Amino acid sequence: MFGTRVSAFLKLSKRDLKYDFPASIVVFLVALPLCLGIAMASGAPLFAGVLTGVIGGLVVASISNSQLSVSGPAAGLTVIVLGAINQLGAYETFLLAVVIAGIIQLVLGIVKAGMIGNYFPSAVILGMLAAIGITIIMKQIPLAFGMNEPHAFEVENGGGIAAFTDTLLGSVSWGATIICFLSLAVLIFWPSIKGLNKVPAPLVVVLLGVGLGLAFQNTSMALMPAHFVSIPVVSSFQEFTGLFIFPDFTQIGNKEVWIVAFTIAIIASLETLLSIEAVDKLDPFKRVTPTNRELVAQGVGNMTSGFLGGLPMTSVIVRSSANVNAGGRTRQSAMLHGIWLLVALLAIPVLINLIPLACLAAILLHTGYKLAKPALFKQMFRKGLDQFIPFTITVIAIVFTDLLMGVGVGIVVATFYILRANMQNAYKFSIVGEQQEKAVLVLAEEVSFLNKVPIQQKLYSLPKSVNTVLIDGQYSKFIDKDVIEVIRDFEQNALSKGLSIELHDVSYKKHSVKNKTLQKVV
Repeated sequence: MFGTRVSAFLKLSKRDLKYDFPASIVVFLVALPLCLGIAMASGAPLFAGVLTGVIGGLVVASISNSQLSVSGPAAGLTVIVLGAINQLGAYETFLLAVVIAGIIQLVLGIVKAGMIGNYFPSAVILGMLAAIGITIIMKQIPLAFGMNEPHAFEVENGGGIAAFTDTLLGSVSWGATIICFLSLAVLIFWPSIKGLNKVPAPLVVVLLGVGLGLAFQNTSMALMPAHFVSIPVVSSFQEFTGLFIFPDFTQIGNKEVWIVAFTIAIIASLETLLSIEAVDKLDPFKRVTPTNRELVAQGVGNMTSGFLGGLPMTSVIVRSSANVNAGGRTRQSAMLHGIWLLVALLAIPVLINLIPLACLAAILLHTGYKLAKPALFKQMFRKGLDQFIPFTITVIAIVFTDLLMGVGVGIVVATFYILRANMQNAYKFSIVGEQQEKAVLVLAEEVSFLNKVPIQQKLYSLPKSVNTVLIDGQYSKFIDKDVIEVIRDFEQNALSKGLSIELHDVSYKKHSVKNKTLQKVV
């Protein structure tokens, strides 16, 4: 009975388990090195990264109503986390800031602040996906060739070019290179092999990588220890419990703690909402995630993570897109991936540490290509420059800066095109009559102050043949007062020049807040 109630609450589905189970393994294989790499880059214990992934799978996924999103430690917060730990002076103090950040996110979800994610233009969201794909590819190249950046997995944000150039001149491991290219071949061709394709290609890649890694031992292509996954090995329950770190609540009055908490809460919430929007676009079933509930789930997740010694988390597009590409159907895959992370940490850390990073890099290279494939750029170009330019600028800005900065630049550019289109659609203009003597300007349904300049320019640049002007507002539901002022000023100016002016349903009364009807003014 209890199991049935839990299943009903979580809406678990046995029917979808055949899709979610293999997808969860793929997500686990992608998430494990990401958790470790982000923890290392953040200056936090490696255990904290894996713990955050476990909480993201078990806690956030069970509360969230997103079917495909996968949460975990966020690379976009790496710089903030590293600076905050140094600024606050102790990891325990930082954990208190994470707990408070979770509480803030919980409040944001309760007051329904999640709707802000619905206002991001689709061109910017698609640009973010493509940029993440490009960044993934750039960040994995050093690992694919066994270069000197063994944990360069900060793939959700920018900085990819710097990571690539910094390691470009590093020594190449031919063993890692062979593993990566063979893994890519498996990922590309394995799904088309009938019968065998029932086994997930990424799982085959991992098994192949482990086998080759062992085979290359004692040869000229032997891999170095830095070329393998590295997670903590615990041999007793006491060692396991000793890995947990708890927040220092005595610092609750520390102003810097609250500043860090608000910073993490706002940035983590924005990244989550952006990722959720992107994942919903990738969902083959086009389901829509309740964003307010997602913020609540993220808040509870960050509170739990901070209390147990983990890192701040967000919904992560890299893991989520890997989930989609692997055929995941419901949030069961995210929850199962959390279980696999926990099992790997407790039961098989020695086996996990046999996985070469090169084969995991191949999985991410394949995922990155799917996000940034050339067909997407062609598709956006066919939609027109008003879509292609914001899309392209978003891609470039994210690759050369970071996720939030790039999205901000993309929104500014997209807003420019939205305002430009709004200004151009303020009216319909025509000149009629045998002698082209009558100008007709029909106002649009909504005429805002942004339309003031184009209307003014059109009225004051009429051909000399025009002696009658009709301004028709009968189709308008709203005309801004600034626009009416322009029309009234033009009316006085035109009458002084001997022009005949006709104003149809253009008045203050009609378009006031009360929206009263006014007779035509001729």
